[in-house]
Amino acid sequence: MVNDKVKKRSPWQFVPTQYFAEGIPWVIVNQLSTALYKSLEVSNLFIGFTSFLYLPWSIKLFWGPFVDSIATKRKWVLWMQLALAVCFGILALTLNLSGFIFISLIIFTAIAFLSATHDIATDGFYLHALDKKEQAFFTGIRSTFYRVAMIFSGGVLLAVVGWLAGENNVKIKLGWTTAFIIAGVVFLLLYLYHTYILPYPKTDLPVKDKTDSVPYKLIFKEYFTQNKIGVILAYILLYRFGEALLLKMAQPFFLDKPELGGLGLGLSEVGIYYGTVGIISLLTGGIAGGWLVKKYGLKKLVWFLALSMNIPTVLFVYMAAAKPLYLMSIDFSWLFGAGSIIRFHPIIQLCIIIEQLGYGLGFTAYMVYLLYISKGKFKTSHYAISTGIMAFGMMLPGFISGAIQEQVGYFWFFSISVLMTIPGMLTIIFLPLDFNDD
Repeated sequence: MVNDKVKKRSPWQFVPTQYFAEGIPWVIVNQLSTALYKSLEVSNLFIGFTSFLYLPWSIKLFWGPFVDSIATKRKWVLWMQLALAVCFGILALTLNLSGFIFISLIIFTAIAFLSATHDIATDGFYLHALDKKEQAFFTGIRSTFYRVAMIFSGGVLLAVVGWLAGENNVKIKLGWTTAFIIAGVVFLLLYLYHTYILPYPKTDLPVKDKTDSVPYKLIFKEYFTQNKIGVILAYILLYRFGEALLLKMAQPFFLDKPELGGLGLGLSEVGIYYGTVGIISLLTGGIAGGWLVKKYGLKKLVWFLALSMNIPTVLFVYMAAAKPLYLMSIDFSWLFGAGSIIRFHPIIQLCIIIEQLGYGLGFTAYMVYLLYISKGKFKTSHYAISTGIMAFGMMLPGFISGAIQEQVGYFWFFSISVLMTIPGMLTIIFLPLDFNDD
């Protein structure tokens, strides 16, 4: 019976898992694929060109209205999660085929389109299932669990790959096959959990105009006639430009040998570092950012949060120059027996702690702003337009990142990334920030 369906649940029951699910395919397509291709000895130039995989997230605004008008957001979420589980399984099965590089690009493209559609539905469901105060508070939670997905996909799964690959990556394909199987199983479990737990918000209904067609004209008119839309668009496009340039080359930097300008870390080391201290710092920053915005409002904190996100980029310049490869050992033999020694790079880990903490704080402000400018009955489509523009702003610098890095090396590449954070922050001066935080 429809009346028996739960209209409202605590957001804690589904927001963390939904945004964990939203983050996994994005990371696998745009970041884990970088480590995959690097471990298969593909060039940085090629890796940079794979930024075209951002395209579905950039153009999803064009089919956002179909998600608004065909079925409920709840149904779309479940359909996409099941389809993604299947795609990860296919990716695992094809890894040992000849021509896998070409095959993987096709599969990654399919995953990207499914994931972009899943994003539209998930973000729309969030707007329907939570009120304004809940949206402000849970922005920090959702961005945190999105980043938890990034740690899981780019950290835990990467550590699994490195561990299974063994010395000199002799079993690298076994490692990647296992990682993609794990991703598929996780998505299947998320699908089953959300089938039971997602509520049925009263406002989560297909939205159509009087002619029963998708009202593209009205949707885009309402969005692009907002006050100071030019400044808003510049902010969305440029705010993450420096980060986007850096992001595509971060893993190659950690994995490349020192003689090539990198740090020479192993796959498992990179995975473990981001999966331990990284996740703790991220959780702290994301939750603190959401709490601060809810308590003091975005207008008072926008500069502090923007600087928190962008200043840590300087740490990559430092690591590229200093190569802080000092190893520290902690002997746990007295507790776990002989051979129980943990070795790690404390300075690199400290840089990761600061970077992840700052990102957790700064990205919260950015996502809150995108929520605030998503208004009216087409707010799902408006949010899809905003995040699509954001993805386009991530794709362009990522596309040229490999070519720039190969020309100037990691030190100057990261220096350029630092400079590219400035234009986005300057747009804040002109940004309309007079929103009702209620």
